[in-house]
Amino acid sequence: MPSSSRPQAVLFACALNAVRSPMAAGLFQQLFGKSIYVASAGVQKGELDPFAVAVMEEIGVDISRHRPMDFEELEDLEGLNFDLIVSLSPPAHHKALDLTRTIAADVEYWPTVDPTGVDGSREQKLDAYRAVRDELMARIRERFGRGGAGNE
Repeated sequence: MPSSSRPQAVLFACALNAVRSPMAAGLFQQLFGKSIYVASAGVQKGELDPFAVAVMEEIGVDISRHRPMDFEELEDLEGLNFDLIVSLSPPAHHKALDLTRTIAADVEYWPTVDPTGVDGSREQKLDAYRAVRDELMARIRERFGRGGAGNE
């Protein structure tokens, strides 16, 4: 994809801003650095999930300092100046569509499994989070290209 068709600012949104959206934002930032602004928010504010932190650390992405926030908090802190909102859960998609009444942003819905409901051993849970991480990376690369941080 040519850089001229890339958005300047992307917001990843999910239900709690605790797993999927911070993972997506961390992956996006690893690929694109500061060339495209990225942030994440949730419909509600949750607690950062330690499994999400662990599987991101495995690939060298540190999200341990991420502070979950909801849309209202994000708007108060820095405004909602995004030209693309990628929603990862149904509640976030509804919220993003609602926001388009007042901001000029495109919205894309990437239905993404919530790994927090997976039962089993620690390793089985980590595998569920890894699957989400890897799916998000594939979707980001497919939609935005490889980024500048790779070796291509």
